[in-house]
Amino acid sequence: MDDCTLPVLNTGLRGIDVASSKICDVRGKEGKLIYRGFLIEDLATSSTFEETCFLLLYERLPKAKELNDFKQSLTSKRNIPKNIYTILKTLPPDMNPMDVLQMTTPLLIQNDPHAGKPEMEHVLFSAENMLSGIATITAAWDRIRNKKDVVEPDASLDHAANFLYMLNGAKPDEETAHFFDTGLLLHAEHSFNASTFTARQVASTRAHIYAAISSAIGSLSGALHGGANVRVMQMLKEIGSVDKIDGYINNILDSGGLIMGLGHAVYQTDDPRAIILKPMSKRMGELSGQTQWYKLTKALEIKGKAAFKAKKNRDIFCNVDFYSASLFYAMGIATDLFSPLFAISRVSGWAAHVIEEQFAMAAPKPSLYRPGAEYVGDYCGPDECIFLDIEDR
Repeated sequence: MDDCTLPVLNTGLRGIDVASSKICDVRGKEGKLIYRGFLIEDLATSSTFEETCFLLLYERLPKAKELNDFKQSLTSKRNIPKNIYTILKTLPPDMNPMDVLQMTTPLLIQNDPHAGKPEMEHVLFSAENMLSGIATITAAWDRIRNKKDVVEPDASLDHAANFLYMLNGAKPDEETAHFFDTGLLLHAEHSFNASTFTARQVASTRAHIYAAISSAIGSLSGALHGGANVRVMQMLKEIGSVDKIDGYINNILDSGGLIMGLGHAVYQTDDPRAIILKPMSKRMGELSGQTQWYKLTKALEIKGKAAFKAKKNRDIFCNVDFYSASLFYAMGIATDLFSPLFAISRVSGWAAHVIEEQFAMAAPKPSLYRPGAEYVGDYCGPDECIFLDIEDR
């Protein structure tokens, strides 16, 4: 094919509004994240993951009985179909956990007698089924691949504490469970990010919610989306110690590379979630005896911001991945589970968007997403090609 220069198009849809939504507002200039009208700082301080899930799915904060009923509903859905365990045991132990999750999530439909039915109550049941089931699958896969017995869920534990229990086989201390619960809450929703857009696009075809959530998991598996905090932890391990930060930063910036965890597509100040995660990472390091990761992250933040300002003459800011990596790692969670943790949390936001796409935003039926593209031609250029018989080519 001849070399050619294609016109530069806005292929990332940056700055393009594709739908209206009542779920989430990300105010990049102000550094604000809002779930259905509530600042993320207030939710992180006063709410829980389950209560926030209720808010996202049901469009308001629950009353005490409603929250209790919702938590009981989630608890009742933690046991996944037995054949999923059978499938997990047949998989290669080095299989990527996100591939495992994307493959097995649709199988949760077996526990859903009304799957695919268009009524709101049935879609909400499906959302709750995946909220619980995806957590169980993730914990079970980690146990199975490490040749450990699967841990059955504990109905006495909240969602976050139960996941850590199923993962490690021991009930977490109260502070660790609280930090993990808050971490899930902070990752629950973030407007039209790549995976949410994927879920809404699939939902716009009127596919059922299991298809939409499974496709979102596939989108989240990408290194530039859900895999970002994995790369932050890999970077921290590569640097190793505070005295090596300057050399690392200089090499990265001189080569045109990225300091993972610094910079965001929307925020023009520090990500409000990073601000909340920062002291949690510090304290979790103290609890686990692994203070080096927080210290390294903090030093990298200070030095990285200063070097970027000096070399690029502009500011750069922390995103959610910068401190979530050291937080989850200090909890003893394997690095390749960071993206599944993201999915465990974000399924609540995805489901809210699927529901909004299919029930609230278009009447009487959802509008199929069908963006256009500017055709720029192939080897014939923008003109039509003349078909030649094979012996004449």
